[in-house]
Amino acid sequence: MSQAVLSLKNVSIYQEDRVILSNINLEVNHGEFLYIIGKTGSGKSSLMKTLYADMPFSEGEGSIVDFDLSKLKENDIPFLRRKIGIVFQDFKLLPDRSIKDNMLFVLKATGWTDKNEMDRKIDEVLDKVGMKTYALKMPHQISGGEQQRVAIARALLNDPELILADEPTGNLDPQTSSEVMELLRNINANGKTIIMATHDYALLMKYPSKTLKCEDTKIFEVVQRTV
Repeated sequence: MSQAVLSLKNVSIYQEDRVILSNINLEVNHGEFLYIIGKTGSGKSSLMKTLYADMPFSEGEGSIVDFDLSKLKENDIPFLRRKIGIVFQDFKLLPDRSIKDNMLFVLKATGWTDKNEMDRKIDEVLDKVGMKTYALKMPHQISGGEQQRVAIARALLNDPELILADEPTGNLDPQTSSEVMELLRNINANGKTIIMATHDYALLMKYPSKTLKCEDTKIFEVVQRTV
């Protein structure tokens, strides 16, 4: 039986005094691909922020990649984030350094020291996303779709157990969105667990998978009709 990579029991998320999501019960097993959908402001990003420990929850129990979210201390957060890859809508690449140096920055920040090992790992992840020949380019020299591929490669650097993708196609045209989705699905097919927040319903129809919807402070599973 699959071991849960994420488990939430009776979790509520607040922003100041306002409830964003209440009574969340969710279990995600290794190797799953899960969509989180909902209107803007429905709680998708708040849930993601809770999962990577940017927003605490005050009610319920939760564990993610063997970390207890309810007991997480500030010092634990860097260690948690080494086991989670995060892909953002706006890529979050450092504009003042090359693609390779963006990768080096992450590796050094997460404790890597051996230069040869770092070079090997960067080559490996860029190759996985088809960006190996772009290592010396600056972010502004490549397209949005290429920047998102680099961001996905960056998320793979520490061989995470779980990838959280928060609207990863939100800034991309439909063709590029499909290419990024193909890449994420391939990564999932190779055993990585992926939780993806999106409002792109066309992608859901094209690449159906288990889907949860945020609405009226609740989160519940919805059944897709595939195209």
